[in-house]
Amino acid sequence: MDFSKNLVLKENYTFLVADAEGQVAGGERGLYDRDTRYLSRYRWSFGEGVQALLLYSPRPDTTLAHYALIEGPSQVVGIQRRLLLTPRQLTDLLRVENSSAEPRQLKLKLELAADFADLFEARGWVRLERPGITTQLDPEGMTFSYTAQDGITVKTAVRCAVVPSRVDAEGLHFELALAPRQRLDLSISVQLDEGEVAPQAVSYETWRQAGPSAPKREREQAVLEQALMDLRALLLFTEHGPIPAAGIPWYVAAFGRDALLTALLLLPHYPEVAKGTLRYLAAYQGQQLDPYRAEVPGKIMHELRFGELTRLGKSPHSPYYGTVDATPLFVILLYRYWQATGDLTLVRELRPHWEAALRWMLTDADLDGDGFLEFVGAAAGKGLMVQSWKDSHDSLSHADGRLASGAVAVSEVQGYAYAAYGAAADLYAELGESEQATLWLERAAAIKAKFHQAFWLDDLGTYALALDGDKRPLKVQNSDAGHLLWAGVVPEEVAPRLVATLMSEALWSGWGIRTLGAAEARYNPVSYHNGSVWPHDTALAAGGMVRYGFHEEAAQIRRAAFDLAASQADLRLPELIAGYPRRDTPPVPYPVACRPQAWDAAAIVYLLSLPPATVS
Repeated sequence: MDFSKNLVLKENYTFLVADAEGQVAGGERGLYDRDTRYLSRYRWSFGEGVQALLLYSPRPDTTLAHYALIEGPSQVVGIQRRLLLTPRQLTDLLRVENSSAEPRQLKLKLELAADFADLFEARGWVRLERPGITTQLDPEGMTFSYTAQDGITVKTAVRCAVVPSRVDAEGLHFELALAPRQRLDLSISVQLDEGEVAPQAVSYETWRQAGPSAPKREREQAVLEQALMDLRALLLFTEHGPIPAAGIPWYVAAFGRDALLTALLLLPHYPEVAKGTLRYLAAYQGQQLDPYRAEVPGKIMHELRFGELTRLGKSPHSPYYGTVDATPLFVILLYRYWQATGDLTLVRELRPHWEAALRWMLTDADLDGDGFLEFVGAAAGKGLMVQSWKDSHDSLSHADGRLASGAVAVSEVQGYAYAAYGAAADLYAELGESEQATLWLERAAAIKAKFHQAFWLDDLGTYALALDGDKRPLKVQNSDAGHLLWAGVVPEEVAPRLVATLMSEALWSGWGIRTLGAAEARYNPVSYHNGSVWPHDTALAAGGMVRYGFHEEAAQIRRAAFDLAASQADLRLPELIAGYPRRDTPPVPYPVACRPQAWDAAAIVYLLSLPPATVS
């Protein structure tokens, strides 16, 4: 589904996916909350001759859309429609106006249905049988309810402030008699469940004021404003604090890697997001051995869902822990949060969690005891086969195109481990534990030396994408090497060659750094991870270039990112684009990418936050 051609509204866990006219009628569309579809049909019929004109949809805050509907070439009957989304409620406000000098009769119908499908079912998984869905009719509307197989009851209550002419199994019917110049307001309220109160949310204005200052160029100002509004819209407000959802609409959920990287990119402007993310992920940190969910003590989760399939154990996302990089990123984020805020209280509060994370990195994450962090992918259909950020099944290949097998050590994960060990050393030093600080400094130095020896490809001027289970390097040009600069694991003497490789014709498309070099066997510019360009991936490389003093290259990346966002009708950085060379034509978008997506919106903020000398 191309989300640029749909209306998507979101606030907290509640989101609406409708067509461009604000109608829900089939397919994946619907009104959702916590991975359950509460309405599968919400479709207005306004009678013959009434045409919908979209005024704007949505506003930058993604909670409101406006429509105008008219009858006749010049307005005879006009309908103004406003859709407003708040946590667990959709409000549909209609103002019907007879603009003519004659009385008018108008018939309106609101078709309604609820299937209470799990989000995964709505997107194509095998459907559960739900014979227990009930519909209760009353003069003001109707209520759908369903008791799931685990005993949880969910309800959708639809009410109208004006009593409908008729309520039946299909929906609400209105027969309106309008005098000349008469206006009539209809207000439809859709309430999801009862009694739940969402945690306090931050206002859009407060959020914007905390962001970076706008660039001087007007188009770049608009890009920044859109990114900031998207980031606020993506927030999930929890008892632990705010945490960014990964993307709208199908990833309105907490993802470990996505949330951690987004929070890192937003420092120092939004430290409360880092704090909430750390506390949330600590609350769900692995406690036991569970192969089905890939859970191991100390491990940070990959993804948490709340739908019926997950609650019944038919999906492992309760949460699912199939990620190798979220755990070191957790330690890195805590350290950088402390650097940005000086808040040692959170460091002490979460000490059991960051120490458990470090233990996992030294034990269960090092499957063969060689000092590197590895993963063994799940079998097809049983979880993620690739558990680093490039998590498509075919993203890790040798130069001849063969896929890596066995216990795989991906390059950037070793960089994250190095940064996490160095972070642990500084945290222990701040806590006055010098022996522990020295021990972790030594571990950081050891992995840095061993990593360069095992991964550096002198003939290619870059680092191997990974080591396979037989410790054979994947000798291909790749974007992951940019993360190594960001993590600081690259020796100073080879950094110039690595930067030159990343900005070479094989990897630099003009819009960003290709995930896989253009000369490689598996290169496909319109693939997910084998030659596409991901803006957040390129932004991390820019941060690494700044770290090593390559200011002009970082500035080039920054300009390209803003150009890319400005080329889009909605002024958003796409989640990814095809890796074709930049020409005079617009970039080729990936067809089913999220819009917006958290770490891409955060990349705009991050690139602006780099030292001024690098972004002129």
